[in-house]
Amino acid sequence: MNGRRKQRYMAGILAMGMMAAGLALAREQAPVGTQPPAQPASSVQYQPKFAGDPARSESEAQALGYMRVVLRAEREYKKRHSKFTDSLASLAGTGSFTKRMAHTTDRGDYTSSFRPHHDSANYEGPNHDGFVLSMTPKQMDSEHRSFYAEDDGAIHADDQKAADLDSPKVK
Repeated sequence: MNGRRKQRYMAGILAMGMMAAGLALAREQAPVGTQPPAQPASSVQYQPKFAGDPARSESEAQALGYMRVVLRAEREYKKRHSKFTDSLASLAGTGSFTKRMAHTTDRGDYTSSFRPHHDSANYEGPNHDGFVLSMTPKQMDSEHRSFYAEDDGAIHADDQKAADLDSPKVK
């Protein structure tokens, strides 16, 4: 490369650098409201999915959504078979519950738990049956409450311990 060509090449690089620096300076000095403020992903406020949404975070919304699908499928299953199912795998194909949903207990930030039970305190005849469904967060904090439901379909939540029948109902 000859001297003159080298000089033009270096001048081009210098000009590009100056344009980039000027663009960065212009962005810093832009009037308020012309660029969105940078926020960490964790500080983004949860947007409710529907009126009365009780979720406090996207993770809670997903956990509650899963519980609602299971509860709906259990109601439908009971209408067809006059009893609740003994396992989530038996629910596959009922309502919008899929085999994939029954395949794992890992539900993102939550772990699901399902177990059938017979409750003598609420005895409703020789074949009374029921179930317990819970969603336990992998880390309990202000955006990850634990959830609990039985065959009555009411979802309970607790932000201090594992939710149970005595925990407050979600709206």
